Amino acid sequence: MRSTLLTAVRNLGILAHVDAGKTTITERILYATGAVHKRGEVHDGTTVTDFDAQERDRGITIFAAAVSCSWGGHRINLIDTPGHVDFADEVERSLRVLDGAVAVFDAVAGVEPQSESVWRQADRYGVPRIAFVNKLDRAGADLDTAVASIRERLGTVPLVVQLPVGREDAFTGVVDLLGMRALLWSAGSDAYEAGPVPESLREEAGRRRRALEEAVAELHAEALEEFCATSALTERTLIRALRELTLRGDAVVVLCGSAYRNRGIEPLLDAVLAYLPSPADMPPVRGTVAGGAEQERAPDPAEPFAALAFKVTATATGRLTYVRVYAGTLRKGESVLDPATGRTERVGRILRVQADRHEEREEASAGDIVAVIGLKAARAGTTLCAPGAPLVLEPPSVADPVVSVAVEARRSTDTGRLAAALARLVEEDPSLAVRSDAETGQTVLSGMGELHLEVAVEKVRRGHGVEVDVGRPQVSYRETVVRGVTGLVYRHVKQDGGAGQFAHVVLDVEPLGEAGGFEFRSVVVGGRVPQEYARAVEAGCRDALAEGPLGGYPVTGVRVTLTDGATHSKDSSEPAFRAAGRFGLREALRASTVELLEPVVEVTVSVPEDAVGGVLGDLAARRGRVSASTAGSGAAVVTAAVPLAELFGYASRLRGRTQGRGTFTTRPAGLAPVPASVAGVVLTR
Repeated sequence: MRSTLLTAVRNLGILAHVDAGKTTITERILYATGAVHKRGEVHDGTTVTDFDAQERDRGITIFAAAVSCSWGGHRINLIDTPGHVDFADEVERSLRVLDGAVAVFDAVAGVEPQSESVWRQADRYGVPRIAFVNKLDRAGADLDTAVASIRERLGTVPLVVQLPVGREDAFTGVVDLLGMRALLWSAGSDAYEAGPVPESLREEAGRRRRALEEAVAELHAEALEEFCATSALTERTLIRALRELTLRGDAVVVLCGSAYRNRGIEPLLDAVLAYLPSPADMPPVRGTVAGGAEQERAPDPAEPFAALAFKVTATATGRLTYVRVYAGTLRKGESVLDPATGRTERVGRILRVQADRHEEREEASAGDIVAVIGLKAARAGTTLCAPGAPLVLEPPSVADPVVSVAVEARRSTDTGRLAAALARLVEEDPSLAVRSDAETGQTVLSGMGELHLEVAVEKVRRGHGVEVDVGRPQVSYRETVVRGVTGLVYRHVKQDGGAGQFAHVVLDVEPLGEAGGFEFRSVVVGGRVPQEYARAVEAGCRDALAEGPLGGYPVTGVRVTLTDGATHSKDSSEPAFRAAGRFGLREALRASTVELLEPVVEVTVSVPEDAVGGVLGDLAARRGRVSASTAGSGAAVVTAAVPLAELFGYASRLRGRTQGRGTFTTRPAGLAPVPASVAGVVLTR
């Protein structure tokens, strides 16, 4: 029976660039399914999922919000994710636990920078998607242009299953190309009326239906057989083939509408049920057990319990830990194990979440997304499992912070409260980091961008009542090896009474290339350095990477090879070889040629054509490298790679140069060498 229930569940996210309409779509879904009885609006601050005061003030989604609703006999667990690049880590954690997603695109702008970023994030986790081209009622909206951008920029095969009825302000509905019928919404009506395809669109609809059949037949073997036999595909065959292509990631089904006008939402919900997977369609979750062996658990309530925590928040009702249950059943009052720490905690309450409202439940089983109260140590990425059946699941990746500010309490009596508030922030948001500067003694808060840090500081002020002074933002530089050294010998010998320490290592250091990161390998033969000591050398090398020789910045993009070494029968130990790895690599880095790296972002600036010259000059002054520039209909779009350090305060400068008509978006573009003239200034700060 539970298998049937699993097939009636959909766990999906709404993904898009900022302002593409994600939250409005979520709101209309809740309204269409009867989960709410009044439509909220982003501009009024009345939406269900943007319930945080800062989200309502700023008019954007900042925190991923979970809601549930029912449609067509199915339970839909939906997560509305942020669209701003500074909050991409919220999207990352959500995608780790979702089975499917709806990617939303602006019918005027098509694929925007963050649209592409979240699409790539979904690619990494293999999340099946359907697409919804929104805002067809806007001036300049064009479905075909938006679909072309999906094909060109995302490298996927878009399969359009609808044709708009009317353009821009005259948009009134869609033609369903599968059922060959028109779905029309009249002014002031929340429900559509199905009818025949309008005479003026019949030829175009027939042509597009034929193109859809041919495209599906090219990608799907069974559909190809039917197409060759009958020269057509039935609606049933199309639906089955589209579902299989979606689940395999071979194509993306494209629908369209206008969420603001409440047009196209019901067909979108039908498509979610028809094409996106249920937990029963997903492969068994894989994790590791003691000894590093892999183990699978099927999405079955009878299996041992296994779940992943993906979000932690503090609320008036207590500390909420959001979890995705992959296998087994969790009941209120039971204990769960964190296999990474060996700690067991008791679950006090289980809640089904509706944004900031909660409905208590007695249990949660495979396929559910719920929040639990009672866990004090769990963090985002923590595996929770049955105490008798440990299993460690892969956590979502966490990006390294790129911007930092110094923060201090305005009143010295609030120093302790500030420390507690910052600790709570880091607990809730793993992409934030807090450290104490060894030279200045200042507390440094690091995050993914200026807005990310602004939101965090404001959360301290509003949520904890602590007035905070904030320093100027600083970017997180890195150091990398340009030319390494070979055969560096380091002997670690320490004798101060009792057992001594002895370790002898020979290291080669070389650049790792554009991949970045750190790679360690041992090519020692003959057992001169036992494997456990080689692992200790690797740990010591990782310690040394925390501070580079130029300015004490972390080191990346380096490969270290342990080529030889020696041990002592009594004095060699893992701590001794770890120390040898740490001090040996430090010495090797000082002997290598090292350069400074800085974070670079891709900036997309939209401005009136008469302001392009000033914008290009300003980007050049900020060391920007323009990669593309297009113009049309009185507006221009400029794309450039700009060092993040040069973008502080750019929003106000752009507004000034364009009389408030210019906008820009950014997305991370990796690291790039700092010019020598700039590096000298950075290293003398």
